[in-house]
Amino acid sequence: MARATSWGDGLAARSLVLPWMLGLRWARPQLQLDDVPRMQPTLRLAAKVAADEFFFATEILRGRVPLSGSEWRRGGEEIEAAVALFRRRGWLASPLDYHSGPPALKRTRQRSVWKGAIRHEEVSFDSGYAPHPGEPGRARWRSYTANRTAHARLLRHPGPQRPWVVCVPGYRMGHPLVDFTGFRARWLHEKLGLNVAIAVLPFHGPRRVGRRSGDGYLAGDFLDTVHAQAQAVWDLRRLVGWLRAQGAPSIAAYGLSLGGYTAALLAALEPDLDAVVAGIPASCFLGLARSNAPAGVLRVAERMGFPFDAIERLLGVVSPLTMAPQVPHARRFVFAGSADRLAPPDQALALWNHWQRPRIAWYAGSHVSFLVEPKVRRLLREALRPGPLSQPSAVDTRRN
Repeated sequence: MARATSWGDGLAARSLVLPWMLGLRWARPQLQLDDVPRMQPTLRLAAKVAADEFFFATEILRGRVPLSGSEWRRGGEEIEAAVALFRRRGWLASPLDYHSGPPALKRTRQRSVWKGAIRHEEVSFDSGYAPHPGEPGRARWRSYTANRTAHARLLRHPGPQRPWVVCVPGYRMGHPLVDFTGFRARWLHEKLGLNVAIAVLPFHGPRRVGRRSGDGYLAGDFLDTVHAQAQAVWDLRRLVGWLRAQGAPSIAAYGLSLGGYTAALLAALEPDLDAVVAGIPASCFLGLARSNAPAGVLRVAERMGFPFDAIERLLGVVSPLTMAPQVPHARRFVFAGSADRLAPPDQALALWNHWQRPRIAWYAGSHVSFLVEPKVRRLLREALRPGPLSQPSAVDTRRN
């Protein structure tokens, strides 16, 4: 992998040199999508959009991209071989069959930890996941030693069992303080009265294989992305089963961004979730690449014959859009920002439509502004409230 060069530095200037101008531009009315509320341009909205731009800039300045022709060719050949294999084994036609049921989790390692002002339990266990025999990229995946151990952080109430929420972090998360802040874990634990489990995704936090949490997850090796998603839901299913075996009366899944994608995939594979919340979700990795990658890089990749159609077929085995959710319709929830620059509104819209238009909260903000959005807080109260499950209140799913 080579360091991003001149095009990366120039692209980063869009955020580091003129973030407010870009924020103001994106705060103006854009091409209107059906079912996405129309935004009113304000300075506050511009500031929220500028925050997305700054985040994007850090990815460009610090990221690495495959620039060599040999890497593009190797990746393309690997993808074509995988598509042929997946077609022969029937996984493209039936993506559910790609996912093996994991064994019950019986042995864990646990310790009590203070991080900042939050005391929590750290749980780790041997993941046990491996790509199917014969899959391209299998040997490379098994060489990622740190990734073989799964991790979760728990906030548990003493006394009788409480409902659990399993939180699935987004891209670049994985550090306790980042995760506790991003999920408002103390609010979930203390105000809503929930037990909270925050999982660590493959390649993140103590599982990282690069300099930064998340390096390698969305780096151009699409077989690694497939295996990361397959392992993520494998580990989450083992964690959910372990919590249930300990007496959890109910378990909801709540994911953010990449974690929203993963929670939606989990909801298609895990039959006994009581609710699922997809927050600022991605729903199509290839669509995200086309939205965020420089147009010049995409044109070069196409000229070099990079197989985008094959990638789309390949990613279908880990896509929440190719499998029906098993969570009841009334217990599916989505929230998204109508000015999101990192996971644009069409990503949430695609998942919402696939889920047959359940309760959705659109807020006038960006990807990173969800933390301060009252509509998000209200939806989470509704989705994750303890006690007997009931129908959501009657709301306008398009505007709330």
